[in-house]
Amino acid sequence: MSKCAFAQTPDSEKPVPILTGSIGTFSFVTGGQDLIDTQINPVLLVPLGDRWLIESRAEFEGQFQRPPNGGPYGGPVDKHVDYAQIDYIASPYFTVTAGRFLTPFGIFNERLYPVWIRALQPDPLILPINTAPSDGAMFRGGFPVNAKANMNYAVYVSATSIGIGSVDSERHVGGRVGFFFPGPRLEVGSSWQKTLQDDRKNALGFHMGWQPARVPLNLRSEFAHSFVGSGYWIESAYRLSQAHFWQKEMRRTEVVARMQQFYTGEIGADGAAALGLPSADTREADFGINYFLRDGFKGILSYGRQFSSAGNFNQWSFGFAYRFAVRLGRVGAP
Repeated sequence: MSKCAFAQTPDSEKPVPILTGSIGTFSFVTGGQDLIDTQINPVLLVPLGDRWLIESRAEFEGQFQRPPNGGPYGGPVDKHVDYAQIDYIASPYFTVTAGRFLTPFGIFNERLYPVWIRALQPDPLILPINTAPSDGAMFRGGFPVNAKANMNYAVYVSATSIGIGSVDSERHVGGRVGFFFPGPRLEVGSSWQKTLQDDRKNALGFHMGWQPARVPLNLRSEFAHSFVGSGYWIESAYRLSQAHFWQKEMRRTEVVARMQQFYTGEIGADGAAALGLPSADTREADFGINYFLRDGFKGILSYGRQFSSAGNFNQWSFGFAYRFAVRLGRVGAP
């Protein structure tokens, strides 16, 4: 990981600040209604010596729709900070984090959320469950259990809030643990979160990721259960780089499929809508194609069909995502 790399950098190559992130513009056609989503997600990494790291990610997102009676597209532009934290790398196996951080519940929120990384642009149905950013402290790291398995962990205590400066929050304690097996390139793990107020609700999650060595396949899955709802998603992404019967250009193509289900919880339709969750039990299947025009730039196209008692509809998405990285200093500078 990059944090350990900072700690192990030789004195002759001092780490420098990095500005990285992604830019994306997408058109979502849901049930015949068109939405243009444009976003910029800059990430700033500022190392302070070999053991300290400041990192932050902001999100600038505009969602534009055409009025029912016609006219130009218009809509809100949202600006917020996803995380702003300071890390102390105590050892290769232990890092202390303080500030506003991504809640380590499941894997999509921390690892797959950026538009450049995710294989399908529509969010999984269960994403809003226990993934609001947290304000507090976190301890995380990893170490080898034996020659065949590595363990990674994260433990945190926090006040989850709507945004920086918000007075509405919930206090939580939770954690995630995972085991990675290098031989089969398989990771399995679980997450837990407990609310420290009101009726002290619990939430549980499980995740899995598999990248077989012989084929360019990514297979991932998550399950989450809480009082606001529960569900799962299973996603596979296959890169055509080994399909020798295709022309060279077509080997830049990745095909994706996702199956998911959501089951409503105890908060009712209005509460679910406020969190961005479906208001009824829902099933959805999605299929997509990603084409990597060059390193850092890809085009996406996907189709999904959602089924629920609230109505069935199609969902199309297409657009582009770009990844950037800029060094904010001179390597080796004192």
